[in-house]
Parts: sequence; structure tokens; C-alpha cells
Amino acid sequence: MLYDVIIIGGGPAGASAAVYTARKKLKTLLITESFGGQSIVSDDIQNWIGEPHISGFDLAKKFEEHARSYPEMVDIKEEKAVEARSIKCEQGTRICDFEVKTDKGNSYEGKSIILAAGARRRKLGVSGEDKLNGKGVAYCSTCDAPLFAGKKVAVVGGGNAGLEAVQDLFPYASEVYLIHRGDVLKGDPVEQEEIKKNPKLKEIILNSETLEIFGDKFVTGLKYKNIKTGEEKTLGLDGVFVEIGSVPNSEIVKGLVDLDKWGQVVIDSKHASTSHPGIFAAGDITDDPYKQNNVSAGDAVKAALAAYAYLLKREKQSPATEK
Repeated sequence: MLYDVIIIGGGPAGASAAVYTARKKLKTLLITESFGGQSIVSDDIQNWIGEPHISGFDLAKKFEEHARSYPEMVDIKEEKAVEARSIKCEQGTRICDFEVKTDKGNSYEGKSIILAAGARRRKLGVSGEDKLNGKGVAYCSTCDAPLFAGKKVAVVGGGNAGLEAVQDLFPYASEVYLIHRGDVLKGDPVEQEEIKKNPKLKEIILNSETLEIFGDKFVTGLKYKNIKTGEEKTLGLDGVFVEIGSVPNSEIVKGLVDLDKWGQVVIDSKHASTSHPGIFAAGDITDDPYKQNNVSAGDAVKAALAAYAYLLKREKQSPATEK
């Protein structure tokens, strides 16, 4: 079967794109391992418009329910996309169909693609991190904060994810330290004010990079360096939460569309289009600087409408027209 559009990803971008392509009567395939994206680990999301408080798990359920509410237009495959390539290109043009292969050995063809595969957590890449992963080194505060009851813990990262991790740890940890490379925190000012009020936040360590995580069977400490003075210090700890951003899941389209130096898909923000005709992208996989659920959803709507316009021009009629 040749789909009008193949959507890769089931987070806010993928689900939003599916709803809009369905409403445009485009025969759609959505490929995702699971719904929700990175936000599924958040216990209390407070900035999803229309929901003052909602858990990542509940939001993921809403994404899936909405995408599945168009069964006549949207096929959903719970698989991982591993490669996308152009096929059957018109001679002398870059107007092509596309093939997407998955980890289950399946392949699917479509006239267009919307990339909404999101991103994954970035690692520090320091000694001891991999060895102690799951033994005091953690990447999901919502999942693992209760394991650190009465413990001394550091959070590495000064963005919104880092501040949220600090908040998640307050009900459990005895002491929390926040380590950040920059000279000021990058997270929301309101959130900064909130964490600074809590006496469990013992210190905000700025201008510092983590050099090593210590421990034999479990984390016992961390070494860091002030990047301005070069001074190195150690901090005795029971746990380290790494919250330093994400890596885009763009390997599947490497060589097919333009990527920036960070591996993000480069898009034209007006139309969510990539360097290859017929391929659109939205969400954390792109070079949009604002990595937020609401932004991802809105940009995915733009991608879906742009894909419809592209197909309309390509087919010389609406793809929904009865054959």
C-alpha cells in the first residue's frame, strides 16, 4: 500500500500531525514504539494548554486515543523506524515516493513523510557514568526520585528539565545540589524561584562541569571543575541525576535531509519543510530552539497542512478525491 503520508513518532508532534492528516482525508501511517514522547516521565505537567495539571502518562493516553479516533484514515504500527529513503523519483526531479523500514523487518511506502521522532536524553560522557547507570546514576527523576529517600543527590543541568528534577527530589532526598555549566540557570524564572525557597537545596554550583562520577557498587561522589578558575572539587553523594538536554533521533534520515551540527533536522519554519521535497518535520527532532510540547504540537499541525498542500500540488487534485 502507498500511503499519502507516513508519520514517524508518537509524541505531541506525531499525534497532532496524525489528527490533522486524518481530517484532511490523507491515508496515514503512524509508526511509533509508544505514545507520549519524553514527557511520559513527567509526573505533573503544568503548561499543556487547557490542562493546568496532567501527568505525562495521562497525556500520552490522550495522544493515543485521539490518534486512534480516526481508524478509517490512520493506521498505527507499534514499531521503531530505523531507516527512511527516497524511491521511485521522477526523472530529473526530486519528487519521490519514500520507503520507511522498521526494526521488525517491515517496510512501508508513502508519498510524503512527517518526521516527529523526537529526541532522547543526552549523557555526560564521563568516567563512571555508564558503570553506575542504575546504581545511583539516573536520567528520570519522576521514575527514580523515590529511590533516593534520605539520600544526598546532585542534579546536573540548569534548564527546565534540571529544575523539574530538583522539584521531584525534594519530597525524598535529604540534600540536593544543582550543577550547571553556565553562569546563570536557563530554566523558567518561576521555577527557579520555587526551588530556591526549599531548604533542601543546599547549593547551586554554577560555571562547573562534571569530570567523573565515583563509586564501586553504587555512587559515592562526583568530581567537578570550575570552568573559569580551573579549580577541581569533589562532592560526596548517593546519586546523580543527569538532565543536560537531548539528542535528536535523526539517524534514520541522515543523508536524506540536511542536519545541523547537533544532528537536528533543519526546517523552514514557515512550512515545517526540510531540504527534501515531500519530507516535513516537527518537534524535538528539528532545529526549532523551543523544545516544548505545545510548540511541537503546533509545528506538527503546520507540517500536516504543508504536507497536504504538497500532495495537492503533486497530485493536481485533492488526495481525498474519490478515484
